This record gives sequence, C-alpha cells and structure tokens, in this order.
Amino acid sequence: MHDDRDLAFGTLAVHAGQEPDELTGAVAPPIYQTSTFAQDGVGRPRRGYDYARSVNPTRDRLQRAVAALEGGGEGIAFASGSAATAAIAELAPPASEVVVGDDVYGGTYRYLERVRRPNGVDARYVDLAGDPDALWEAMTERTRLVWFETPTNPLLKVIDIAAAARTIRERFGDAPGRPFLVVDNTFASPALQRPLDLGADIVFHSATKYLAGHSDTVLGVAVTRDPAVAERLRFLQNAAGAVPGPFDCFLVLRGLRTLHLRVERHVANAAAVAAFLASRDDVGWVAHPGLADGPHAHPQTAVVRAQMTGGTGMISFRPRAGGAHGRTAAERAVAIAEATRIFTLAESLGGVESLIEVPAQMTHLSVAGSPLQVPDDLIRLSVGIEAVDDLIADLGAALDAS
Repeated sequence: MHDDRDLAFGTLAVHAGQEPDELTGAVAPPIYQTSTFAQDGVGRPRRGYDYARSVNPTRDRLQRAVAALEGGGEGIAFASGSAATAAIAELAPPASEVVVGDDVYGGTYRYLERVRRPNGVDARYVDLAGDPDALWEAMTERTRLVWFETPTNPLLKVIDIAAAARTIRERFGDAPGRPFLVVDNTFASPALQRPLDLGADIVFHSATKYLAGHSDTVLGVAVTRDPAVAERLRFLQNAAGAVPGPFDCFLVLRGLRTLHLRVERHVANAAAVAAFLASRDDVGWVAHPGLADGPHAHPQTAVVRAQMTGGTGMISFRPRAGGAHGRTAAERAVAIAEATRIFTLAESLGGVESLIEVPAQMTHLSVAGSPLQVPDDLIRLSVGIEAVDDLIADLGAALDAS
C-alpha cells in the first residue's frame, strides 16, 4: 500500500476515498442512504456507526479524500460552505477577536458581523495582501483567529500564507491560545494550493464550487492537522447538525476524481480570457493571478508563483464608461452580464460551465455600505471548461454591444 504522500495529485484525486467497497469489492462504492444503523448490542454499534448525523460511510470517504488532497490531516464535512464557516468561527470565544482579510465572500462578512459580533466576537478587517506589517499590527492578545481567502473574492488579491503563518508564530510562539490561521481555499482548490503545507492550521472550502465541479450540490468541508481542533469541529458538526446528506457527499466524491483535469482547463481558459480582456481599450481593470505582465499584471505575482501552481479559473474586471451607448461603467457592467450567451448570469463558481455576475448586486450585497463594499461596476467571471474561442467571442460580443 502506497503512502498518500508518495502519490501524484492526479492519482490521489482519482483514488483517495474511493477504495473498493469492503463488503462486495464494488469499484464504485455504494451510497449509504440511511438515517440509522443496526447495532450488535445495546451501546455496541457495528464499526462505530450508530446514527447518520454523527457518522456515515459515504461522508467518511469524502472527508478522507479531501484531507488527502490537502496533504493530510482530518476532514470534517458540513451541509454548506456557510455551515463550515459557522463551525470554524465558533473557535473564537466571546470577548475575543478575529483578524479577517478585507476582501471576503459576503456571506462570511454577514455571519461575522450579524451572528458572531452580537455574541461578543469582534472582527477586524485588514488588507493582508498589501502592507507586510499589517497582520502584526492588527493582532492583539484577544486575537484567536486570523482568517482570509486567497485568492480573495471578488478582487482576487493573493495573500502570502507562509508569511502570515510566520508572523503569527513570531508574535505568539507556541503559547496556548495563539491565533489559528484559517484559509479559505475555495478559489484555488488543493489542485493549485495547499495551505496546510504553508503553515495554515485550518483550510476549508465551499465544496459546492471546484471540488464538486458540476453545480449540482451544496456542501462545505474543513481540514486540519491539529487533533484538538479536529475534535472540536467534529463535536460542532454533530451538535449543530449541519451535516451533508450521503448523496451530496457522493456527488463531491465523484467530482474530485476529475478535479485535476478540470482545474487545468479552468486555469488555461481563464488565462486566455484574462489576456483578451487586458487587450481591450474599453476595459479599465482586470484582476487575474495568472496575469504577470503588462498594465494589468497582478500585484502579487511573486506570491502566486511561490505558493500556487496555476492562476485559478476566476477573473474580475471593470469596464470603462462609454461603450456603444454612452453608459456609465456600472450600467455597462449590468449590460455585459445580461448579454452573454455562453456565460450564464448566476451566482456561484467553479462548475464546468462559465458564469458571470455583478458582485455588488449579487454575491456581495451583504457588504454594501461597509468598508468591504465592492465597486458597482465590477464583473466576476467563473471561467468554465468550454472551448476558449467561444468564451472569448461571447464576451467580445457582450462588450461590443454594451
């Protein structure tokens, strides 16, 4: 039996959590669509399975698989990425604080501000991709979590994970109660980036996105190598009950088997689309971690090269005012998003199909009026795996018509 660490990522993606069924040898393991399990005696569950909120063989496979893809540790699956967010946020007790990157998913901001803050947990939002001293200056003795996305949503900033981990350890050492470093890896996936290898304590995903990859399920998953953190998250998983159903776990497991192939195509297509957008005079700003040259070169290119193996399938851009109808930039953004034929106007990301949205009115409406408010002319693309020439033609036509 090979140690997982000896296997290439593509091999792990196909095989992790997908061992043939122990009972029959079925190469496609069965879905354990059950709510409860027969016990061998009072208080003697068979192989530890008693009730499906607590444990389920299909969920166990998914948790093992994602942990293996993230480089080891323990996986804990939840009913959604937001449920994973809520469980992780519970690691910060009342009267503590969380240092958060200043560009995050609107739902994360909403949960921290409207659920945790009223319960005595303060969130402080800091640009962690800019000033290298910002994290040191932001942390206090009350800080229990340092939390960020990289690449960020929707501005696609890239934050140096290893540098953040070093800063926390230089400030707090191994003292009990030092802040945990939490990295949302949704925009990259472990195919491009492994935060635990770079010093993160917890990595989590909205598995709805790249991990599942087909826009047909909602699920979240966290991974940690810290046994105490894993135990706490498993307790919260069971106690709060926000667990995924077996069929949802199966859908993510099936998606993982092609993750490496899909992400390779997402990244290649996004690089070509980003280059096309950067070449247009009527586009004023393009953000894509794969853009290394020219006026739209990503400001954290060195960090991208150091911690990622590719640029991601996400792009954000802002059109200039004017266009065919003399519109404002915000009006053009809406017109472009409503005019594409192949890019579907929808929230979410990471599926095989290309999506387009205007974050200020859709995924990030929760941050309107806050310091995290996003520009109203910002367009976010999730570039799918279609033929890239068709994607470029679709965007070009929408830009020309706007």
